[in-house]
Amino acid sequence: MNDDFVFVDEFVPGLRWDAKYATWDNFTGKPVDGYLANRVIGTRALCAALERAQEKAETLGFGLLLWDGYRPQRAVDCFLRWAQEPEDGRTKARHYPRIDRAEMFEKGYVATRSGHSRGSTVDLTLYHLATGELAAMGGHHDLMDPVSHHGASGITPAEAANRRHLCSIMESCGFRRYDREWWHYTLSGEPYPDTYFDFPVA
Repeated sequence: MNDDFVFVDEFVPGLRWDAKYATWDNFTGKPVDGYLANRVIGTRALCAALERAQEKAETLGFGLLLWDGYRPQRAVDCFLRWAQEPEDGRTKARHYPRIDRAEMFEKGYVATRSGHSRGSTVDLTLYHLATGELAAMGGHHDLMDPVSHHGASGITPAEAANRRHLCSIMESCGFRRYDREWWHYTLSGEPYPDTYFDFPVA
């Protein structure tokens, strides 16, 4: 692992994580190539910005829960191979109910070269500090559907407010959002804007 990459939980006190691609709970329905441990890795610059975001979230009664950070290129290649396999229906209803597998790339939900592989992009959500429960966001991680877009219709006022809280926290701490995924943020001025790494999460 590059010396500038670290385990995020060791650098951001109080952060929670659940590395979905190291588990069976993701759109492929099984652990993904390159994820050998349920940990989240990122650049030191990412961690510094996340620490600021965590502090900001706490003032609003929230904590941060990370689902993904650095993503090896081999994981992205695994997504590409999976998208070409016959549909088995195991994860479709939960993750891509209204599109076919191959359309994930066409519609911008999955990329052949992901910003995650540069080490300064995160997928995350908010949880309530008082209860530990996840904040209602009107859809879960990797729901590849228009309801996941920023400004989507069809979600409750409370869910929309929580999305705005997350966006405000992240943008005020130096991140830019991705319009199709309310959970996806990339650090502005990321240290490796043109490098796609491929070491495993281990």
